[in-house]
Amino acid sequence: MKRIVDRICYETSSCILGITFIAFAAAIMVSCSKPAETPKPAPSQPSAIHVEVRDGGPAIITTDTAEFRILPSGFLQAALIKGGKRLTLDEPGVGSTGGSDSIVHEGTEFDFVPDFGQAKVLEASGKLGRGKRLEIPARPLAASGVPIERMLVLEAYDDFPNIALVSTTYKNTGTKDFQLDQVLMQEHRLSATLIDEKAKPYDMWAFQGSSYDWGENDVAKLTRVSAQPNAMGENVKGGYGGGIPVVAFWTASMGEAIGHVETLPWTLSIPVKVDRDGRVNAEISIPVKSALKAGDSYSTPRSFVSVYSGDFYEPLRMWSSVLQKEGWDIPKPSNEAYNVSWCGWGYEFNVTPKQMVGTIPKLKEMGIKWATLDDRWFDTYGDWNPRKDTFPGDSIKQMVDDFHKQGMLAQLWWLPLGVEDGQGKYESHKYAMSKVVQEHPEWLILDKNGKHARMTRDLATLCPAVPEVQAYHKALTEKFIREWGFDGSKLDNIYSVPACYNPAHHHKSPQDSVNAMGEVYKTIFETTRAIKPESVTQACPCGTPPSLAWLPFIDQAVTADPVGGIQVRRRIKMYKALLGPQAAVYGDHVELSAMSRVGANGWSEHGTDFASTLGTGGVPGTKFVWPDPGPKFQPVALTSEKEEHWKKWIGLYNEKMLSKGDFRDLYVYGYDVPEAYAIEKDGKMYYAFFAPAENSSFNGELELRGLKPGNYEVVDYVDGKNMGTVQAAEGKAPRLKTEFKEHLLLEVSAK
Repeated sequence: MKRIVDRICYETSSCILGITFIAFAAAIMVSCSKPAETPKPAPSQPSAIHVEVRDGGPAIITTDTAEFRILPSGFLQAALIKGGKRLTLDEPGVGSTGGSDSIVHEGTEFDFVPDFGQAKVLEASGKLGRGKRLEIPARPLAASGVPIERMLVLEAYDDFPNIALVSTTYKNTGTKDFQLDQVLMQEHRLSATLIDEKAKPYDMWAFQGSSYDWGENDVAKLTRVSAQPNAMGENVKGGYGGGIPVVAFWTASMGEAIGHVETLPWTLSIPVKVDRDGRVNAEISIPVKSALKAGDSYSTPRSFVSVYSGDFYEPLRMWSSVLQKEGWDIPKPSNEAYNVSWCGWGYEFNVTPKQMVGTIPKLKEMGIKWATLDDRWFDTYGDWNPRKDTFPGDSIKQMVDDFHKQGMLAQLWWLPLGVEDGQGKYESHKYAMSKVVQEHPEWLILDKNGKHARMTRDLATLCPAVPEVQAYHKALTEKFIREWGFDGSKLDNIYSVPACYNPAHHHKSPQDSVNAMGEVYKTIFETTRAIKPESVTQACPCGTPPSLAWLPFIDQAVTADPVGGIQVRRRIKMYKALLGPQAAVYGDHVELSAMSRVGANGWSEHGTDFASTLGTGGVPGTKFVWPDPGPKFQPVALTSEKEEHWKKWIGLYNEKMLSKGDFRDLYVYGYDVPEAYAIEKDGKMYYAFFAPAENSSFNGELELRGLKPGNYEVVDYVDGKNMGTVQAAEGKAPRLKTEFKEHLLLEVSAK
């Protein structure tokens, strides 16, 4: 398999292999002596999955809906069984000896030759249920002897018929240390031409779950020059990082996805690149960069390949389902997580209690339940004491009391783990030396040069693996929720943390800090819920996908500074796949639904698109300022015209509360025109259709999918317009001919 990792760079002078992945090197020493996982006793009832191993290959694993072939070269080809056909995007190179799992040793890639004659087929059982386990030993494809052996394990489970799990163990069979630079898994070469001979090989859509830059599209159609490094786990340049370790590709007929299914955020990359021949190359690259001692073994995380029908929703749903079986506990949102929220960020950094409390009459009039005190209410990051110039004395607590007296709830903005150490600044805020750093410098993450490692906003970072740091965040949460009275937290700008080389922490690996990040967010979430069961803990990975490290420890996800309504819709769908069809997903400030550039880095936020949030089952929000705030805040001022619009849409949301309905995955993004979403609630179906481009119109037929046979009344519930009746037949969705501008939201009920 042709290497793609070293061809994809973050910037001209810094390739993906040159970033902080070297921090992971020490981590493999933990797993070097780890033997291959011993299969559990076979279940009482054998799996229905069929496995065939032919002499010389291939090995074929067949489920009810998929087929996974390990070819003689070792290439793993995944196919969807659909309508009696075998559909695949995997195209091995002609005459290629490259497999799907290999290593890089002293700068040279080594593929492996599977020994199908020594393969073992076993019954498997465990957290994922019953299945089949295929073990295939292999030797390096090399002119001279290379003292390394590989054992590849492929697992397929009856309850997850569209997924194959793959893990590999490499053993040093020599007498000297063996340098292991990289381990490569799930190397795939994809071509849409295999599905449609008229299509270009790269003619497909992709979801790429990395968190690498603010505002980028995680869902996009591939082009001839598409390339993205997709670093996962540890933070990357700019303080981003974390991410969902999944990349998915789809056409109108089928899709394929790869990633890993570990519940900890392994530091690795899943680069995607369209090659010169138009094929799409994707793989998992683990930067080991360490010597494997004689007799020791290195075990990889469990990777996966899945095939499916539809868009990114289905592979993300499957991935989340596997992680939940493996111990990922997704909490049910509190009831308050579904209520409309107003945020004081309209007043930006210097908001005052007077401005916050002054909005209460208008919030009550509109049916808004939440108010959020946003960024820069505090003196220093890490200490989190109120600013004396804007929140003197006990005014912050008094402000919360004022909201409570009016039957409203209050949320507090803060950024866990970030601390000021007297270096750098953010916006106009020059960093001081926080008290927590003065008193506990030993809590800080140090980089490999012994300096304070930086996270988002160029802050120094407390190490989440240190028990005292976890206890400190518990105490902070208790102060905010119990002492000050806040009803929840808006945790913002959260991505990942740097690897930690602080010798005072006695880490087994620098990766320990990255792995422990979720423990701090778990502490915040559980402490908040213990004090106030109907609280809301919200997490915002601004401008990017979330991190698997902290995703299970929130009540409410957020579309995270979307750039326009289209990102609002796609991200709500993403979170519904990850957290469940009734997940509470905040659509963020409606003002973000339409944006335009101001200068090199600025944005003007002037959106009014509530439909993108309501129609997809999200929770609306706003950051208007009121009464007349003066010229500085005019773009977000609540004018009389806006007020009428806001009241209408917030009233519709509170009436329908579609965020509590079941999101139905019935339409394929990128191929179904117009773009469409469906919510089922209280025996009715709610549809949202969006025109192909902003400010454009649609004229044609709409397909109302998911209806049982019968007659239905169709109503445009935004304008209260009766659209007539339709009839649904078995296996055939009714069509509705209509035209609309921008969007059309429908309520469909049985007659």
